[in-house]
Amino acid sequence: MEFKVAGINELRKGDSILVEDQFLCKITEITLSAPGKHGHAKARVEAVGILDGKKRVFVMSADDRAKIPIIEKKNAQVISVTGDTVQLMDLESYDVFETTVPEELRDKLSEGAQVVYSDMMGQKVIKSVK
Repeated sequence: MEFKVAGINELRKGDSILVEDQFLCKITEITLSAPGKHGHAKARVEAVGILDGKKRVFVMSADDRAKIPIIEKKNAQVISVTGDTVQLMDLESYDVFETTVPEELRDKLSEGAQVVYSDMMGQKVIKSVK
């Protein structure tokens, strides 16, 4: 996965961020405080893990730099669906892999359907069905 680097003060609600160099999160709330007499502006960031759903809250200097993941969307075709697992074939590289079926897409997946997925931190996540 590729990353770009940006200042905390440049981030907005809905952006993705790598927290503690291991948790891929989406920002749900960010508030900036004004700098004090002898200090720097602070940013309070609330984020929810994309892969684990856990809420994380942290405070950083507004000038600090953060890793912003570049998340690519790719297309795949469903080969088979077995319970909570789906087997997909990437339509560009023809790689075959398995991943879990998101709860909200369980009824929409069938053999031969095309899906959009993202490869995040080595885990492939289905985003939508075409």
